[in-house]
Amino acid sequence: MIEKEITIHNPLGFDVRFAQMLSEAANQFSSNIYIQEGQMKASAKNVMGIMVLAARKDTQLTITAEGPDEEEAIEVLSKLVESGFDEVIHLRV
Repeated sequence: MIEKEITIHNPLGFDVRFAQMLSEAANQFSSNIYIQEGQMKASAKNVMGIMVLAARKDTQLTITAEGPDEEEAIEVLSKLVESGFDEVIHLRV
């Protein structure tokens, strides 16, 4: 099992599109992947679970993966979240 602390940088936080993109990325891996904020924990493969976290910009999260591709899953998903899904670039246009 691997854990990594990540921060949400996109201005909209966990909006529907963000949750969908994160879920699609997580579903590419066979590992069990979870995102946790405080006491709330959700599967990264479930859009509604991600939405329930209702995390905003600058929120600190813990992403956890356990399984055969856990290292790659943590790397890909943490980069995706911390990049802000390029939201800053789109909002400036």
